[in-house]
Amino acid sequence: MAENSHVDLGFVEKTDTGKLSCQYFPSKVGGKPAWLSLSSLPSPNQILCSKCNNICVFLLQVYAPIEDDDNSFHRTVFVFLCKNPNCHQPNSSVPFIALRSQLPRINDFYSPDPPTPVTPVPDNGDKLCVVCGISGPKCCSKCHSRSYCSKEHQIIDWKKGHKLNCNECKEDKTTNTSQVLFQEYELLIEDEEFQKEEEKSEPEKKEELHSFLKSEKASSLLQDCSSEELEKMSNQSEDKVFLKFRKRIDHAPEQVLRYDRGGCPLLVSSDNKPDKIPNCTCGAQRQFEFQVMPQLLCHLGVDQVGDSIDWGTLCVYTCSANCYHGNQYQQEYLWKQDYSK
Repeated sequence: MAENSHVDLGFVEKTDTGKLSCQYFPSKVGGKPAWLSLSSLPSPNQILCSKCNNICVFLLQVYAPIEDDDNSFHRTVFVFLCKNPNCHQPNSSVPFIALRSQLPRINDFYSPDPPTPVTPVPDNGDKLCVVCGISGPKCCSKCHSRSYCSKEHQIIDWKKGHKLNCNECKEDKTTNTSQVLFQEYELLIEDEEFQKEEEKSEPEKKEELHSFLKSEKASSLLQDCSSEELEKMSNQSEDKVFLKFRKRIDHAPEQVLRYDRGGCPLLVSSDNKPDKIPNCTCGAQRQFEFQVMPQLLCHLGVDQVGDSIDWGTLCVYTCSANCYHGNQYQQEYLWKQDYSK
């Protein structure tokens, strides 16, 4: 008997960056974060990689309000990561940070009415780093018109253009931050169209996996994987978890995100399962909300020889009670799983 899915899928699409500003409550990948609450932003120290102590950069955000919660009329979950490939080790979530923000309909920043094409960006928030878009408590000591999260980003801004405009009356153009940020995309959300089929025999599954790994579709989907990694996948052909993963994403191979709040993640391996998810600081259990798929790596430009940013899947768990902290951001839990060796 067929089993209908209630999972939402995310796909990236290039779009007008104006549509991705905070007043339109976007879901997006790359660029600067479109913060929900515009004050009480996480400090730069809260967005440091705990391994190398560098500022993490924005990866993506998912706008996910909860209809039956008055304090979640607006609600967004953010993910940041360290761009230092040496910090990315197998099955380690150390270089990642997940944050949640939520607001009631009546709040300090946005109108209770839906935004229009001419709705302006609110101007009553914290100062932002001109390079990466996180909280910018530092500023240029000469002109005091540019904010930064760190000395490192101030140096980048100085070298990339501010040196020519500092202390001049003309408006300083935005620094080219392509070396710091990921390319920006809109994250489009669609219902997953999938029906569970009758279980196949183990020999059928094994043969199907080998055929898939040799196909053009597999080459496209797993283009960031080395030949060694593909060989590992081939060798784990009896891993039922990976077979289920491959079968499910085959229906929509371009998906970069799966959203299923309160559901279960689609794992890539029977190893390193998420069995011990820590409770929220409020004491409530955390529940699965969404996962970031390996296909997103194809759009980030992070593939390189040697150490590289990589994952099988990134699973984000959030407070099941959806605890409310006003304009403050709440840190949530991200769990990483890689392919079996």
